[in-house]
Amino acid sequence: MVGDVDLTGPRVERYREYLRLLARLQLDPRLRGKLDPSDVVQETLIKAQQNLDQFRGTTDGELAAWLRRILANHLIDAGRKYQREMVLNRSVIETLDESSARLEAWLAADASSPSEQLGRQEQLLSLAQALAQLPEDQRSAIEWHHLKDCSVAEVAALMEKTEAAVAGLLRRGLKKLRELLADAP
Repeated sequence: MVGDVDLTGPRVERYREYLRLLARLQLDPRLRGKLDPSDVVQETLIKAQQNLDQFRGTTDGELAAWLRRILANHLIDAGRKYQREMVLNRSVIETLDESSARLEAWLAADASSPSEQLGRQEQLLSLAQALAQLPEDQRSAIEWHHLKDCSVAEVAALMEKTEAAVAGLLRRGLKKLRELLADAP
């Protein structure tokens, strides 16, 4: 236990889907055959467990930021490894922080009290869990459109589908996502 944050397996493990979501958002789709977001997250959690003595925070928000930083380092390493195939026009750390901020903005308004911030963190974890339960096409369409801010036309090109097909995936995915979030504890 560090401060108010329990760093044992279950506590850190609850961030797995959140980190996987961030990894999917940052990983160049062309590298998916070579690098799996789940593998990057697994390496991140192993590294976190190995370096618990380096964590200096006391809150869940600080723990999430620390885990994001470890994830960013793994993604940077992967970018270097596949440098010719991966286009990095901004630092991975900045884009991870941006993705996390976009997730928070998507969920909540100006929550500023500690209890509101904790509630937002729980919502982020619930959103990541719910997204992980969607069919891959629906999840990808939602992530690209709502979390990466791509237009429907851009998502269609990325997914090699028609715009109408992507619109259907978004509609069905958001409906299922709302149901999953409504059922979340």
